[in-house]
Amino acid sequence: MAELLQPETETTDPRILRSRRMLMDALARLLMKKEFEEISVQEIADEATLNRATFYLHYPDKNALLQAMTGVRFRDLIERRAITFTDCHGALRAIALGVCDYLAETTRCPSQLARISLEGSISPVVEGMFKEGLALHGIAPGVDAALLATTAAWAVFGAARRWFQTPNRIPAEEMAARIETMVNPVLFGSSQ
Repeated sequence: MAELLQPETETTDPRILRSRRMLMDALARLLMKKEFEEISVQEIADEATLNRATFYLHYPDKNALLQAMTGVRFRDLIERRAITFTDCHGALRAIALGVCDYLAETTRCPSQLARISLEGSISPVVEGMFKEGLALHGIAPGVDAALLATTAAWAVFGAARRWFQTPNRIPAEEMAARIETMVNPVLFGSSQ
């Protein structure tokens, strides 16, 4: 059961990947028609032509599905843009650029996805990326790595959100560099 709840990128069973993709696609189609809050798990399962039990084998609730869908789209965006993580500092800038791009791309889409609170779906993905990086990066004793990852993720998202809401905004690449400059001391100031 635990392996079924793993992120899509960690499993290789084609049946699991296919079911998860079908559920994500079904949610995306439903978001074109109605608000997220109005969509039930049963509707998602029906739209995906899967049963409700299959939904629950993969996701505990529709919020988890939305978060997984956001994560896949965010990682796809980073891949499409050919953003590479050459070192920890380069990763911070790449993630910031990815968040800027994601905000711009998602809010331009004609679906209800543009109106969903992106904080709850993109911040956990960014937080997970930072946790992965911190696991490889030494931090000072007594520093809570999870809290540090959360703080950095919300700082990146908040700055990118502010950038996106600014009229006549600077290019995303320039904003990513500014975010990197601001968040770098928070994230890497706890290094050993």
